Amino acid sequence: MFEKNYYCLVAGLREYTLDADNKGFDAREVIDEIREELSKHDRHSLELFYGYYDIENIISLKAARSRFNLLGNFSREELEQQVAQPTKLPSYMADVLRAYADPEGEEAESIDTSLPIERNLYAAYYAACAESGCRYLREWAEFDRTLRNVCAAYAARRAGQEVEGVVVGHDDITDSLSRSSASDFGLKGEVDYLDEVMAAVADEQNLVEKERKIDRIRWSMSDALAEKDYFNINTILSYLSKLNIVQRWFALDERVGRAMYDELIASLSGREVVSKAIESI
Repeated sequence: MFEKNYYCLVAGLREYTLDADNKGFDAREVIDEIREELSKHDRHSLELFYGYYDIENIISLKAARSRFNLLGNFSREELEQQVAQPTKLPSYMADVLRAYADPEGEEAESIDTSLPIERNLYAAYYAACAESGCRYLREWAEFDRTLRNVCAAYAARRAGQEVEGVVVGHDDITDSLSRSSASDFGLKGEVDYLDEVMAAVADEQNLVEKERKIDRIRWSMSDALAEKDYFNINTILSYLSKLNIVQRWFALDERVGRAMYDELIASLSGREVVSKAIESI
């Protein structure tokens, strides 16, 4: 399938972002505006990308917590209905919910319901991303799962907990995290950002700074994964990866959020967009 290019959309991302800030920084509005401009195929990639936040919200609802992430595809009211009867959720989410609702049912045959539901939901999410036709989404999901697993493994080890119980999915890296007793879990040279994660997780005194360091890893990776893309869905998802981080930091620490916002705006300058256009010719 040929990739669709979004010249006008990418050129207008700076204006979308500035407009969002004028309204108190509403990332959801930017996402919805972008969604309307995408092809059906790319819209599906966008919805899968934001499915992670739907899972966050499902877990929150099942735990009767008030927190709800507005970056998800579904509203609170929609998810409350879908958790009880998943008729409109993507199959990778719905199958897990049905398995836990009926441990003797057909869906439960391939899902280990003895595990916490969140582990199976996230594992199903990352498996769905791995099958996506969107390169950025596949590679971002693999990176995101590894980053979260490495962070969780270090935190579990420091707390004296079993690492195997906190990692999601199965691959060589999760095997090393679960079994290795080495200080770096035997992953030196396998995970490029391992030293940065170790430094961040070791900072127990300043949790905000720890989160900032980890999000800097995400920010850098979002650039790297779309380095040679210019006007396609990979470029747009790279931008949205950073937009999500900015949204998060406006809620956590407005000073940090403002600095990241300024960095995002700078990356969307007219000069840079024109430069990319010339390079793509």
